[in-house]
Amino acid sequence: MTIKEAQQTVDEWIKEYGVRYFSELTNMACLTEEVGELARVIARKYGDQSFKAGEEPNLGEEMADVLWVLICLANQTGVDLTEELQKSIAKKTSRDAERHKNNPKLKQ
Repeated sequence: MTIKEAQQTVDEWIKEYGVRYFSELTNMACLTEEVGELARVIARKYGDQSFKAGEEPNLGEEMADVLWVLICLANQTGVDLTEELQKSIAKKTSRDAERHKNNPKLKQ
């Protein structure tokens, strides 16, 4: 699935099952909540915390939830995520072409 197809699929789902998009402000709060849930799983899986009894290491599910809400925000604000990601990659490539290669902290 391409990013464009993902944006279309989410839009179709919202129109068929979701009634309408939540407001942009509500979706921003939902995105923050989902990022927090992802952070909780990462802290337990890779950090010093442990999972509570019954908790599952659902890393992929939490990442997908973040992506879902981000796509909702993009759709309702008219952002083409494919185009914006391409511009972001070009910007980072131009700006950081040598930066990370020359960072002694990243050398092993």
